[in-house]
Amino acid sequence: MQIIVTGCAGFIGYHLCQFLLKRGDQVIGIDNLNAYYDINLKQARLNLLTPQTNFVFHQGAVEDKDFIDEVFSAYPQTVYVVHLAAQAGVRYSLIDPYSYINSNIMGHVTLLEACKKLPHFKHFLYASSSSVYGANTKLPFATSDAVDHPISLYAASKRACELISHCYDHLFNIAQTGFRFFTVYGPWGRPDMATYLFTQGILNDQPISVYNFGKMRRNFTYIDDIIMGLINCIDVCEQSTDMNDKTRDRIYNLGNNKSEDLMDFISTLEKVLNKKAIINLMPLQSGDVVDTVADITATQRDFDFKPCTDITEGLTKFVEWYKSYYKL
Repeated sequence: MQIIVTGCAGFIGYHLCQFLLKRGDQVIGIDNLNAYYDINLKQARLNLLTPQTNFVFHQGAVEDKDFIDEVFSAYPQTVYVVHLAAQAGVRYSLIDPYSYINSNIMGHVTLLEACKKLPHFKHFLYASSSSVYGANTKLPFATSDAVDHPISLYAASKRACELISHCYDHLFNIAQTGFRFFTVYGPWGRPDMATYLFTQGILNDQPISVYNFGKMRRNFTYIDDIIMGLINCIDVCEQSTDMNDKTRDRIYNLGNNKSEDLMDFISTLEKVLNKKAIINLMPLQSGDVVDTVADITATQRDFDFKPCTDITEGLTKFVEWYKSYYKL
């Protein structure tokens, strides 16, 4: 199959591309390689993809209509578009709000418009975020819950994309599935995420900032489990002939079904590193959510989603990669 993956040099995008390439799909990767975090890490991921014969890379921004139209027109056999590119980060949205509107919202619309022109297009898969649950207090978070009170611009931009997708399905018959990711971690992960920051701080004898005085819980989800959820969705779509089936205009939680106390997470990381953390307890930051607990009942039912990597195994694999990448 010919599949377009946006954000191919990103954390989740890179892993998805590797899986698709290994099973023989043709992947057209799109990424703007922006400098939100270390571009060397993005380039290192990309360097592992570009030598593969069934991978083609195009550098550019998803909000650039002319660029996207040019890329899409060059690959008319594309069947699936997996949209993972985005301006990430809850806290950064307080610094540069415009990048979230341009990349996340305009980029989403630009891609959906381009999908309308693909002659063999079947399905649009896109990344949302658990951040859309915002100020919700009901746990676990279910996709049937109202999500009308986001507490960060990042979350608001992701919710806007969900609503835009609903409109495009209704108006233009574009089948699509959105996934609300829950705290993804693992090898090649993002440097702005807790797993990376905590590991870096502990190994370098630097204090790690722990917000809300450590009173937080997260559905830490290992990257391999996330990828299998996405792959299973593609496979279900490929097998389906009913345009009104369960994959049509649906949103799913994609996360671990076990929530971790943040301090327990740090304790496990300390054991894996065999080194104690210097912890700097801090108040809750603007835009942060205290608890994220995913209801994955529908994801398990429809895509046979079975997150199976426990936190010790996942952190061990991350630390092994981290030490290898930085030659420690």
